[in-house]
Amino acid sequence: MIIRLAEHVDLPAFLGLAGEVEEWFGPMVAEPGFHRAVTRSAEGGLALIAESDTDTGTDTDGPLGGLLFGRGGEGHHHLHWLVVAARARGTGVGRALLDEALRRYVRGPAVVEVVTFGADHPGAVASGARVFYERLGFLPGEPAGPGPEGGSRQVYRLAVE
Repeated sequence: MIIRLAEHVDLPAFLGLAGEVEEWFGPMVAEPGFHRAVTRSAEGGLALIAESDTDTGTDTDGPLGGLLFGRGGEGHHHLHWLVVAARARGTGVGRALLDEALRRYVRGPAVVEVVTFGADHPGAVASGARVFYERLGFLPGEPAGPGPEGGSRQVYRLAVE
């Protein structure tokens, strides 16, 4: 697997990933705001993409995952978006993307926040997001506002020393 900085030309790859999770996150593929967020993140060097290090020339080729990161002030950062392609879930792609983001963007002491599904959201179990973040050391925090599809959300935080 190769993890690299995303470029503007990777927008279709991010849209493909987004299309796989719109049922949980709400509309993104046709949303100009999502297109702008990906483009801004890529232009700012804050977007990562995971790809297979072998190209088989089949329909299963394409991105394994993508991540959009945000730097806050004074040691406060945001993981804005992390999606792993359905075919690659459970293979370490999400962990590798997050590890690379922490290596590139975070110097401790710092806190990284992510907003993910609330415990009662149908995507909480199906996506594995809450368990994923907890296994990586994130701790659940306060509830966040509902997602664009109306489902509950919760803040998770990771302390980086």
